[in-house]
Parts: sequence; C-alpha cells; structure tokens
Amino acid sequence: MADSSPLAVLDVHAGAGVYDIEGEAARRSGEAAKGVVRLMQAADTPPAFGPLKQAIRRLNPKGGERFYPGSPALFAERLRPGDRYLGCELRPDDHAALEQSLRGRPGARALQRDGYEVLAEEAGRGPRRLVLVDPPFERGDDYARTAEGVGRADGRPGDAFVIWTPLKDLETFDAFLGGLLDAGAENGLVVEARLKPLDDPLRMNGCALVILADPGVATSMFAPARAIADWIVTRLGDAGGEARVEPLD
Repeated sequence: MADSSPLAVLDVHAGAGVYDIEGEAARRSGEAAKGVVRLMQAADTPPAFGPLKQAIRRLNPKGGERFYPGSPALFAERLRPGDRYLGCELRPDDHAALEQSLRGRPGARALQRDGYEVLAEEAGRGPRRLVLVDPPFERGDDYARTAEGVGRADGRPGDAFVIWTPLKDLETFDAFLGGLLDAGAENGLVVEARLKPLDDPLRMNGCALVILADPGVATSMFAPARAIADWIVTRLGDAGGEARVEPLD
C-alpha cells in the first residue's frame, strides 16, 4: 500500500518551472527538437513516459510541444492536501519565472536561495521528504556539494533522493558515485543513458539518475527506469550508446 503520510519535496535547483522550447535558448541548443519533440511524436514510448506526456499535452491544449514542464510544474500539480513543494533557484530571472509558474498552486512556493544551504538547514525537519538535486554542473564543486548534502541529510526513514548528473567520462562519474558511498549513501539505483561512448570529458555524452530510497522503492523503480533508459538510448543515441541500470555499490 502506498504511504499516505505527508510528503515534502525539496527541489535544490528548480529552474524556471515551465520552458518555452521556441525561445531563443532552446532554438540555439536544438535540444528540444532532439528530445521532447521526438518523444511526443513517437508511438512506441514505454508506459513510464505516460505521466510526462500527459503533462505536456495539458500545457499545450492546442497541440504541439511548445511549452515543457520542468520538475516544479510536474511536482506542484500532483501535491495532495498536506504535501508541500519548495523550489530553490538563485538566478533572478529564473526565480521570477518559477514564482509565476507556481502561482495558485497550494502548498508550492519558490525560494531565491542556495538549495544546498536549504537542504542542510532542513536535514532533520518535517515529514518524509523527496529531494531532487539537478544542478547545471557548471561549478567545480557541484559534485562535492551534492555528496555532502546527501551525507548530511540521508538516513531518515522514508526519505528519497533523485540526483541528475551529466555523463561525460567514466572517471568523473565513478568518482562521484564513490563520493556518495563515502558520504553514507546506500539502497541506491544508478540509471545511465549513455548516448555516446564515454571517452570525451569535454562533451555531453549522456546523462544519469542516481535514486537513493528505501529498498522496496528502489526495487519498484528498476523496471520503469530500465524501459526509459533503453528507449532513450535506442531512439536518441549513437550506435555506441548503452543503457545501464544497476544498484549503487
């Protein structure tokens, strides 16, 4: 039976909340056309993608994929009475957009603060928590601060962490996983979508999720995570790509 106790979601790097993929930044990178557009147009996506695709359709009632929900929008629309969502965003422009996207959402609010500091302050407070750590990894200390944050806050029954990282080279990624283990992380699942061989530390060769949760939760996520990673690599990756889902050990 699902746990019905209140849930507090802390989004350490929340971003803007909702994104316009026809905006200048999205057009410049071309990532939207390579990712969400192909996802929405594909007929063979695994069921695990269903909630995301439904959320995108709700944001685009006239059709298309122009507006894309980030984690704040996805979490805020699924909060139950008693749940709360706190999104931290330092950039003034993204924080303003985040406040706008959360307006009218009971239990959800934006905070213009360093999310790692908020994580440390709230390590022992509140109900069971879900912590999303999704930094841009533009700073040299993002890996270390993420591991440190997990070390300070991990270990409370019912808590879960979902950590996104880029995949560039194996040395960097393995060192990060080792840092999490040294910080006391356990009961983890590592989901990798290697779109290209991991042989160039200067390129984005894929991405990964590290899920830290109770053993039962981690086990239940293995099959949908594998289906998602397999689809991404098969449909969006190069010939040398590979999907992996393994325990953190």
